[in-house]
Amino acid sequence: MKHDAIYTEAIHDQGFTFDDKVVSVFADMISRSVPGYAQTLQMVELLAHRYAQQDSNLFDLGCSLGAATMALSRGSAGRACRVIGVDNSPAMVSRCRQMLCDEAVEIRCQDILDTEIDNASVVVLNFVLQFIDVQQRQILLEHIHRGLRPGGILILSEKIAFTDAEENKRQIELHEAFKRAHGYSELEVSRKRTALENVLIPETLTTHHQRLGDAGFSAASTWFQCFNFASIIAWK
Repeated sequence: MKHDAIYTEAIHDQGFTFDDKVVSVFADMISRSVPGYAQTLQMVELLAHRYAQQDSNLFDLGCSLGAATMALSRGSAGRACRVIGVDNSPAMVSRCRQMLCDEAVEIRCQDILDTEIDNASVVVLNFVLQFIDVQQRQILLEHIHRGLRPGGILILSEKIAFTDAEENKRQIELHEAFKRAHGYSELEVSRKRTALENVLIPETLTTHHQRLGDAGFSAASTWFQCFNFASIIAWK
């Protein structure tokens, strides 16, 4: 795992992108930046074991380096499931395919908004919806809902916002303290914050639950929250 030191350098004008530089350090970056990331992967595996249906498709949308893809594969072992990871970053997909070349999974380089979801029993959006244009989020969730089998689930993990300005500020400060505790300097934290501005758009848990209900999901439960990061299970 290559150490993430990207933001010891000057910020790129284009802001945060999943380019070769980010891909090379992504595993280290996400583990040191997202509270509870390892636990969300453990629960993806557990939930796949519980909800993956025989001869169904399992999708990891925005798969990055395939961590959740492999969690789906492990959790659904023995059920003849087809596990599909999708990402629109060529650099990310290339590296993911290298890392998972010996695994029985399919990795596609494709926009998840254009991905056909069919015969699915488990779909994962692990810290991905926050990068999708806000106007497209409802459309994507409705598309996922249509492609799920009855009894299928969506696992949605996101950075979240809070309606109360003071609470939102406190949670951001706690998240930044988490990053400093994992070795990022104040300069790195500040530079990454600037790079992600207007790229990663968080929303409240209330907004996420409302959108899932509007998309047709029969129930949704927030199973995890740590500071301003949360994960939801939604059932068809």
